[in-house]
Amino acid sequence: MDDIAVTVNGRRRPVRAEAHTSALEWLREIGLSGAKEGCAEGECGACAMLLAAPDDRGGTQWTAVNACLVPVAALNGQEIVTAEGLGSPESLHPVQEKLAEAGASQCGYCTPGFACSMADEYYRSDRAPAAAGEERGPNGFELHSLSGNLCRCTGYRPIRDAAYSLGAPTADDEFAARRARPAPVAVATDVRAGDGRFIRPASLVDALGMLRDEPDALLVAGSTDLGVEVNLRGLRPPLVIAIERLEELRTLSVGSQVIEIGAALTLSEVERGLADRVPLLAQLLPQFASRLIRNRATFGGNLGTASPIGDAAPALLALDARLLLASSSGEREVQLAEYFTGYRQSVRRDDELIRAVRIPVPLAGVAGFHKIAKRRFDDISSVAVGFALDVDGGVITSARIGLGGVAATPLRAHATEAVLVGAPWNVATVRAASRVLQAEGTPISDHRASNEYRSHMLGNALLKLYSAALIASKEVPV
Repeated sequence: MDDIAVTVNGRRRPVRAEAHTSALEWLREIGLSGAKEGCAEGECGACAMLLAAPDDRGGTQWTAVNACLVPVAALNGQEIVTAEGLGSPESLHPVQEKLAEAGASQCGYCTPGFACSMADEYYRSDRAPAAAGEERGPNGFELHSLSGNLCRCTGYRPIRDAAYSLGAPTADDEFAARRARPAPVAVATDVRAGDGRFIRPASLVDALGMLRDEPDALLVAGSTDLGVEVNLRGLRPPLVIAIERLEELRTLSVGSQVIEIGAALTLSEVERGLADRVPLLAQLLPQFASRLIRNRATFGGNLGTASPIGDAAPALLALDARLLLASSSGEREVQLAEYFTGYRQSVRRDDELIRAVRIPVPLAGVAGFHKIAKRRFDDISSVAVGFALDVDGGVITSARIGLGGVAATPLRAHATEAVLVGAPWNVATVRAASRVLQAEGTPISDHRASNEYRSHMLGNALLKLYSAALIASKEVPV
C-alpha cells in the first residue's frame, strides 16, 4: 500500500488501513473515539466530522460529513477536524460550551456528531442575524443543518436552544481564520490492500483511461451509496476509482440556452450555486436526505446508480434534462428520459462516466416536486413526482412529469402529459389528468408503502400542484 496521510486536528497522521476502511473506523483505531457508529448508513450523524472543503472564493469551508461513509483513502492529503479537535474539557469550543450550558446532552453518544454539524453552521460565512422563523434562529442558524443528526434521549429543544444562542466567531478563532486559506488540493492516490484497490486519478484523462482498461471498476464520488453497501452488506469491490475532486466534473454554468451542472459537484454546492434559479431543484434539494448527505452526494452518483427511488431523477426528468457521458473515445449526450433501461440499469457503458447534467432553458412556469416518505426529511421516498408545466392564456402548452418509486425505473408520465397539453388549466382538467396519473407505472408493495397507497399518492400529486399554483397566483379556482 502506498503511503497516505491525513491531517487530523492539526496533526498529520499516516494511514495504515485496508482500501475500504471508513474514516470512522480509522479514527477510532487511532484513539479518536468521539465519533460513534450509530447506523453505519448516514442517517444518525453520530459519526460526523468536519472536512476542509473548497468554497466558492478560493478559501475553505468547514463541511460536516458522515465519517462512516467516507473511505479513509479518499481523505489522503486532506484536512479534517473531529469533536476532540474542536475543544477540550479545559477549553471548550463555543459550540460545545453552549451544548453544555443548555443541558443538551444526556448519554452523550450523539453529542460529538451534533457538535461537528453545529460547527459547520457556526462557521458558515453568510450566516447572519435574521428574523427568527420556524426553522431558523435569530442568529441566522439554520436548523436544517442538524437534520442528519439524531438524539434518542436528550430531546431536541435544548439542542435547538444551544444552536440558537451561538454568536459569531471571535477574531482570534483559528477555525474561522482557516477559512481564508485554500482547502487542500486532491492528491493522486493508489491504495492496494487485502480487500481491494482504491485509486484517485490525477486527471479526467487518467480516470477515463482506467475505465477503458478496467471495465469492472466501480466509480465513486461522495460514497453515500457505496459506503452503505460496504458497511452493511460487506461489499468489497476489487477496484474503486474516486472522481469527486476532478475539476472537469465540478463545473457550474448558467447560460441563455442551458444550465450545466458538473456531475461531481456536491448537492450542497449545487444548492448554493443555483440558489433559486431553478425553482424545481430549489424544492428538491432540501428534501434530499440530510445536510450531512448533501455535503457529499452528487447528481452523478444519484443517477449513476440508476435507482428507481433516487430523488434526483423525477425532478430532472420534469426539467427535460440531458446527460453528458464521457469516455476515452469522446463524449455523447443522451436524454435522461432514454437513459434508464431497467432496474438499476442504464445506457451508460462500463467505460463511461457522467460528466455533467444539462437542463434546457427557459424553464417551465409552473413547477413542483412532491416527495412522499415516512419522515419529512432524511428519508427514502415511497413516491416522488416532479412537475414542469407551461400555461399560456389559461391553456397548458407543455407538460413534463417525472415519477420515481412507481416502476423498475424512473419514468415520464407520458399518458398524463398527453391529457394535459392543450387543455385548460382548471380543476376539471386536473381531476381528469389525476385519474390518468394514478394509473401510471407499476407500483409494488414493500415495507415503505403498498401499491394502492403509491397509486393514491400519485392521484393526489397533481391536485396538490394545482392548489399550490392557485395560492401562489392568488387566483380563484374555476
